[in-house]
Amino acid sequence: MRLWSVHPRYLDPAGLVACWRETLLAQKVLRGLTRGYRNHPQLHRWREQPDPVEAVGAYLHFLHAEATARGYRFDASRIALPPADPERWLGAMTVSEGQLALERDHLRAKLEARSPLLLPGLDEVAAPHPLFRTVPGPVAAWERA
Repeated sequence: MRLWSVHPRYLDPAGLVACWRETLLAQKVLRGLTRGYRNHPQLHRWREQPDPVEAVGAYLHFLHAEATARGYRFDASRIALPPADPERWLGAMTVSEGQLALERDHLRAKLEARSPLLLPGLDEVAAPHPLFRTVPGPVAAWERA
């Protein structure tokens, strides 16, 4: 499971679809609807939120917006708790510079193998997913790099 902190614009088609599906799985876990993946480290930062399901719904909202802009038809009805005001979620969560750099490098390796033509679009300092604002700091403690 990889719930990317980098902006979804950097994801290739396979990465965007995988992120959508894995985030839907995370939503299911956070709603208590599955027994698998309950202790997955990627879920740590979501559980820290006052309403984890609402937070992951906002994350999915922005993934859906990126997919729609690219002409994909992701099913928005699968978002259990879509944000009433998506703007209030802009930068609502934090991601450290170290975490963002690690994910950028991880994505770069994936793009080199799957979609090398997209590499020039991956900035040296990747922008975060709209839900996140970047703060100084190392790789997140929950990350298994």
